[in-house]
Amino acid sequence: MTQSRATPSVRRRRVGAQLRRWREGMGVPSGDAARAMGWSQARFSRVERGYYRIGRDEVYDLCGKLDVDDPKGVEEVARVAEEPTNKGWWAPYAAKVSEAYLDFVELEAEAETIRIQHPKVVPGLVQAPGYVREMHSSARSNDPESLIAIRLARQEVLSRAKFHGLVPESAFHARFESGPALMRDQLRKLLDASEMSNVTIQILPLTAHPSYGSNGAMTILTFRHPWTPVASVDNPMGGSHTYDPEQVAYLEAEFDNIASAALPVDKSRDLLNKYLEGLHK
Repeated sequence: MTQSRATPSVRRRRVGAQLRRWREGMGVPSGDAARAMGWSQARFSRVERGYYRIGRDEVYDLCGKLDVDDPKGVEEVARVAEEPTNKGWWAPYAAKVSEAYLDFVELEAEAETIRIQHPKVVPGLVQAPGYVREMHSSARSNDPESLIAIRLARQEVLSRAKFHGLVPESAFHARFESGPALMRDQLRKLLDASEMSNVTIQILPLTAHPSYGSNGAMTILTFRHPWTPVASVDNPMGGSHTYDPEQVAYLEAEFDNIASAALPVDKSRDLLNKYLEGLHK
């Protein structure tokens, strides 16, 4: 049984927010746009806030009345507006995870580029199955198996999106009850991922100043036109997301700063091989 959401789905919120950006960019008051569509002010407000569904034809109609000159952007917004809210491989898990986490999963699945940095562990999209299971073995959840399944299913996005991951070298020094085989599998997973043309893996060395990456884990997502980038900061409840351009730009600069302290791609791969071969002390 699907749990009803307390807030609108991330799809509807994004559609409404983009329509509002276009309307405001054209200098059209919301009341005028509502009257042009034959809607009440209340309905129009709910559409822009994502509480009321707008269909594909209505997107085209509204954008025509607003004189939006962005055919590809309008087509993309109309496509997303028409998609059912329960579409996606994650739908069966909707009642088992927080709304914030579900929103993040949906956003990540639509991303064209993904940049992620974690100060303590290997980023989830490049975690080996054994590592994923270990990370959730002590999770405060009534259904850790669902969390494991979601984490592994999310990795499918690497078949499409460009990925840049910053991995702390300290993560390779973790000790697990299952033994060293788990870390060997994880190192192989990282090496295999680093060979993919759309994947960039950099290792933040133990010698890096502790200020780099000390502010917590973050993910930055970019999308096809016209969607704005999204930045997410992790927390145990699924993270908080921001669409604010200034906040996203700040986190992008922070990511670039950490990346500048990380090893280059080739040296990162060399270090992974040294750990795998047991040569690094």
